[in-house]
Order: sequence, then C-alpha cells, then structure tokens
Amino acid sequence: MSRTLPLAYFTSISSNISTWSGTLAASPRFSLLFFSSQPRLSLFSSTPISHYVKNLPAILAMDSSKAGTVKELPVGLDEATEEEYASQSKLLQEFTNISSIDKAWVFKSESGICSQAMFLISQPNLLANKKRKFMLSTSISKESNNNVNFQWAPFPVEMTGVSITVPSPSGSKLLVIRNPENESPTQFEIWSSSRLEKEFRIPQSTHGSVYADGWFEGISWNSDESLIAYVAEEPSPCKPSFDCQGYKQGAAKDKECMSWKGQGDWEEEWGECYAGKRQPALFVINLNSGKVHAVKGIAKSLSVGQVVWAPPVESIDQYLVFVGWSADPRKLGIKYCYNRPCALYAVKVPLYKSEAAQSDLKSMEELTVVNLTQSISSAFFPQFSPDGKFIVFLSAKASVDSGVHSATDSLHRIDWPTDGKLCSSTKIIDVIPVVNCAEDGQFPGLYCSSFLSKPWLSDGCTMILSSYWRSCQVILSVNVLSGEVLRISTADSGFSWNVLTLDGDNIIAVCSSPIDVPQIKYGCLEDKATNTTAWHWLNVSSPIFKCSEKVTSLLSHLQFGITQIPVKDVSDCLTKGAAKSFEAIFVSSKVNNAPDPLIVVLHGGPHSVSLSSFSKSLAFLSSLGFSLLIVNYRGSLGFGEEALQSLPGKIGSQDVNDVLTAIDHVIEKGLVNPSKITVLGGSHGGFLTTHLIGQAPDKFVAAAARNPVCNLSSMVATTDIPDWCYVESYGSKGKTIFTEAPSAEHLTHFYSKSPILHISKVKAPTIFLLGAQDLRVPVSGGLQYARALKERGVETKIILFPNDIHAIERPQSDFESFLNIGVWFKKYCK
Repeated sequence: MSRTLPLAYFTSISSNISTWSGTLAASPRFSLLFFSSQPRLSLFSSTPISHYVKNLPAILAMDSSKAGTVKELPVGLDEATEEEYASQSKLLQEFTNISSIDKAWVFKSESGICSQAMFLISQPNLLANKKRKFMLSTSISKESNNNVNFQWAPFPVEMTGVSITVPSPSGSKLLVIRNPENESPTQFEIWSSSRLEKEFRIPQSTHGSVYADGWFEGISWNSDESLIAYVAEEPSPCKPSFDCQGYKQGAAKDKECMSWKGQGDWEEEWGECYAGKRQPALFVINLNSGKVHAVKGIAKSLSVGQVVWAPPVESIDQYLVFVGWSADPRKLGIKYCYNRPCALYAVKVPLYKSEAAQSDLKSMEELTVVNLTQSISSAFFPQFSPDGKFIVFLSAKASVDSGVHSATDSLHRIDWPTDGKLCSSTKIIDVIPVVNCAEDGQFPGLYCSSFLSKPWLSDGCTMILSSYWRSCQVILSVNVLSGEVLRISTADSGFSWNVLTLDGDNIIAVCSSPIDVPQIKYGCLEDKATNTTAWHWLNVSSPIFKCSEKVTSLLSHLQFGITQIPVKDVSDCLTKGAAKSFEAIFVSSKVNNAPDPLIVVLHGGPHSVSLSSFSKSLAFLSSLGFSLLIVNYRGSLGFGEEALQSLPGKIGSQDVNDVLTAIDHVIEKGLVNPSKITVLGGSHGGFLTTHLIGQAPDKFVAAAARNPVCNLSSMVATTDIPDWCYVESYGSKGKTIFTEAPSAEHLTHFYSKSPILHISKVKAPTIFLLGAQDLRVPVSGGLQYARALKERGVETKIILFPNDIHAIERPQSDFESFLNIGVWFKKYCK
C-alpha cells in the first residue's frame, strides 16, 4: 500500500534533491506519492526517478498555482469588508487628489495694464507621505465689459524642498528658504524674474531652521530690499562633553572624535507641534554680504515671532516690531491656544548707508527693547498702515483674560511716532471691540486667524480680511479709523469665503460649500465714483480645483443647508447670548425617497467651529450615501462671546445636550432614520463622541473617535495644556485654581466630567484613530478607554499611527483614517 505525502513536504525536500538524486537514481523503483491533481508517483512505478527530477520545476509550478489561491488578508480585514475597503479607497483617492491653495501674491506689470499672480498650491503625496507643493502663475487683465480674464500658465512648477517663499515689497525679487531635514545649513535664495541672483547657506552654529509654522513665523524685507529680518531657531546650546578621562572642560558645540556629548539641562518647549524645536529668536541677514546678525537685548524668557520692519525715517535708525510670548512661569502648549499672553515689542536696529546707498547694520550689541502694548494682555499680527503712521494688531485678550484657549478677537490701533521716539505708554485705540451678543443677522464679532501680507485698499485705511460669521467664513472690509465693519462677500448662499490676496482695489478669493469644490472669485467695487460699498463678484475659470467626473457627479446629487437649532432649556442660560439658537450644517442627498444613514460630525476645541466650506474627507463620507449633521454647539467660535463663554464649566453636559437637541431636531423633521445614526469627532469632538455613546447608548449604531479626550483626571498630568482641563471643567474660576499638582478633589471633579464615567453603558461599536506622538491629548487616554470597552465586550477597533501628532494629518494617516471610518460606518448601517 502506498503512502501519500503533502505538497509542503515535497517543497521542503526539493532543496536537497541534488543530494538525493544519486541515491534515488540507484533505486529506480523508489518514488514519492503526493496530494496532487498530477499523475501520482508510487513505490511500484516503473518510471525512472531521473524523469521526475528532470521535470521537478514543472510539477512544482503546477501545484503551487493551486496553493496560490489561498489569500492572506491584511490585519483587521475579513473577506466581507475587503471589497468595501477596496471600493472606498478608490473613491477616497479621487477626493484626496483635489488641490488646495495655500497662498497667493499679485504683482503689477511694468505697463500697469495687467497684473501677474502666483498661487502656491498643495496636494497630498500619498507615496511620499508629504504634501506636494507647486506654484502656478497667471496673467490677470480687466476687460471693457466688466469681466476679468485669467491667462494661466500651461503647467505648474513643483517647489521641491521649499519651506517658505516671500516676495520683496517691489515684487522684483523672491526669497526662497529651504530648511534642512538634518544638521545641514539653511539655504537662502534670492531670485529675480529670470534667474537665481544670490544664494547663502546659514550654518547651524548661527541658527537652526527658519520658523515656517504660521505663528512664530515672521519674515520681513526692509524698504530698500537689502536686509531681511526673520525668526529662526536659536543655535544649539553647548552640551557637556566626556571622553575616556571623564568630563572635558570647555564644552564645544561641534562633534569631536573620541568624545561624546551629554544631554545637559532639559529645555521646555511650546508643546504640540513644537517637539524638538528650539527657542525662536530674531535675526537679520544682509543680502549684499550674506552676513547674519542675531538681534541682541531680547530677554531669554521671551519667544519672538511675526517680525516686521517699521517704515524708514530719514536719518533715524530703523525699528523692528515683533511679538513676544513670555515663558514665565513656564511654556504651555501654544498651538491652537490664543490664551498665551503676548505683546508687541520694538527694537531699534542701528543702520548706516553703504556706498551703494543701501542700508547696512552697525554693531548689534545689546539693544533696547520697548513693550508697545503693556496695557493689554494680548497683541499679535502687527500690520503697518501704508503711510506708516499707525500699526494695527489683533488681540485675543478675551481668551487670555478668561483662560479659554480661543475666543472672540478684537482689533486695535496705535499711532507710530514719526520722530522715532517710542514709549511704552502708547495709547491703544479700539477699532473693533469684543462683541458679546449680536442682534440676529448683525456682525457677531471678529474671529480672524491671520492677516494678508498686504491687506490695504488704496485709501490707506481699509483692511480686507476673513472672519467667521456663525457657521460661515466671510470677507470683511474694516475701516481702521472709523471702525466701520462691512460684510462684502455674498450672504445669501450659505457658502464660505476666504480672501487670498488683493489686486489693487480688487479682491481675489475662494468660495466653497460642503458640496461645492472651491471656486476662485474676483471682487470689484461696483461704482467707486458714487462711493457705494457694493461689491460685484466674478467667476474665474481655473485649473486648480479640477476633480474627476465621478466626484463631480456624486457632489451634484447632494444638497446642504444651515439649520437654526433652538436652545432646549433657556431657563438655564445665564446670559442673553447663551439663550440664542446655535446652528448645524445638514448635508443630504437631493433624491431622498428614504432617509440615508446619518453621521453626526463634531468639531474639537471646544472653542472652534465647523465651517460651511469644502472638506475633502467629509465630502467623501457624504458620497458614500451618508447624510451629515455638522453641529456648532454653544461654545463654538463665530456666535458672540456670551455664547462661547457659556460652555466652560459645563462640558459633558451643555455641549452633549446641544448635540442631542440637534439630532432630535432633524429626526422630528423626518430628515434622518433614527435607527441608523453614527457619530464622529476628534479631540473635544472625540470627548463628545465618547460622552454621547455613554449618555445616550441607544441613539448610535457606531462611533469614530480621533484622539479623543476620555479621562480628564489622567490627561491633566500628561497634556501640554493642563490649564485647559481646569478652565473647561471649572469655568471662570479654573484659571485661578490651576495648579501643576491637582488635589484629590480636583481629580474627582475631572473624572466626573469625563466620558469614562459612563463607559459601562456604551453599546456602540467604536473605532479609535490615535496619534502616538500626540502631546495635546496623549495616546494613553484613548487606549485606556478603548481597552475598557473591549473588556466590556463592546466591539472596538484601534488604529495607531506611530508618527502622527494630535491632528493626524500626514497624508497616509489621514487617508487610512477616513477610509476606515467609512468602512466602519458602512458595516453598521447596512
């Protein structure tokens, strides 16, 4: 009777066939029998073994083809979900490929008839896991029939390795900065219209990378374009050195053979997004000599940023104006946190005229620094008027004074002395005060995240800027002398608008909605002669936001609206603003025979806002067949200060109830299926997500939480913003009682405000997307909550991104995150 052997055995012995062949050939009647569809070899076969040795590769190939049908699935996927995963990933790829405009600049041509514009554009590069950046140019000409024509360059130019680009005031030069990814020098390039004019390499011994973060970042050309002031990491401090003899006296910055460097004293950083970044410091480079000067006299405790040159005054040394943030008593997280006190400072830079009649620097020894805004707790984004007679700046004093991380802004002005004599008691003039509670339809207050580099109309006193207005972003014109504020973007569509740059007295902007990709708009005053303030907006044909036919078709079947949600318990409101309705953006299918499953989308903060602008990730989820309810609960930006300040001390209750009220509102209108509701949120939105599935466990069929706040009592000891835990949990007294050593009473209070308090009631299957490098909401909190759900038998999925921080915005991580959210929600909404 013959014995049969598995194919695996044959594979294992095949490597030794050459050794065996002589022995086997000597025993021609010995053979092996395999489980195979091929003719079997038996101990009684008369065929010589050499025949099978010769044909071994063919036999192996035939059997392995059968074995190859056994497919190994990625971890976390089963056969039922793999097809959905593949289908959704193709669609998400098409949304991901849509480009975004980061910045734009306009340059007047020599003829003055037309303008030239450059658009800095970004697009996720999934393979490289970076943002791909490129520049696209266009020529702008006004036509006689009140139309405008944009002549786009045929192709963009990729800006490989570029960190920052800043045109000179005249527009004749372009500064390009390339920060190194290691200890290499920082590269400065000066370009003219046709070639590279100059190139400088700044070694690490002078300074580290130039700040390009949008907050400390500041780069400013002087008026004759011979000097550039900028903010960069200060050089690495000296560390103790050791060799075989022990400690080496006279510490050196550079690496040496036969020695090693110790760590030295730990230096505190500014938290999330600034891990490994050294203190921001102020430098000036001379573009003729390439010499770099560190600006002296600034206190070591002061982190500097947002530097601008003051207008030149004949025969007087020129000033640099910058923002300074104090590290006293210590540095707390500053990203997204406007409650860090800051002030405007001025330092006189000693200049002299060179033989070429250009500015040059004298000795930069200890200089006198003047605080220009001592009477206000916050001042940033300084902007000189075109005539140089005053500075305008933003203030987050409402945030600093109350302790909340973001609040209603105010706009201020200080006069700039023409004689160059500054004093610290300069009078601060209010241009736009904090708005506590606006009447319906009226200006709700200023919520501005940045200024244009050139925001002024030709009258020299009107600024153009973007601001939040309830659930929309709008474009405002602000007369900084009279304080008049006008909404100049259209108000009847529910779209959001963002100003990109000015073309003289005309505006280049983008507008979009949750279901409309961005569209470039060109704004003109209808009739300057009659001094009216009506603006006419022209559509601009652009190749920038082109998307696939499939995406266009899917979006065309959607609709959206902004819904007013009445406050449920007005009697609990302490202020008029807190009793006013809040809003939710509702996105749904135009063809609604039966309501689609619903995703409730919750922003973080909590003092942030979800805008009625285009979001690639949310548009992707809409296109999968979900309706979206995007809730701006009380405490959101854009609704006035009283509504915002109603939330601190009531997190986990007021915000949760607002979300439930919004859900009930759309259920009562018959817009959603109450048996297919999911919820999605990140950060404080994740806090609400995990609260909701605990407090209303029968309401939701699934949930997704991105870096959620789950346990305040543990977070307070590990986050970069422990003061946030106090202010949001205790309200106004939280700022006063904040301590680095929470008492048992404090920890008990934090726990009572946390989602983990309700974990025993959770039923909804929940997916967690966590960034392992998150300093804001450390990963341990999300893992603790997810493990506790698993312990209780709740279906749980965790995806941990090892190199991501709080935002989870690296292209691959963002892609995988929303792909898994889509698949997860589809699975539980069948």
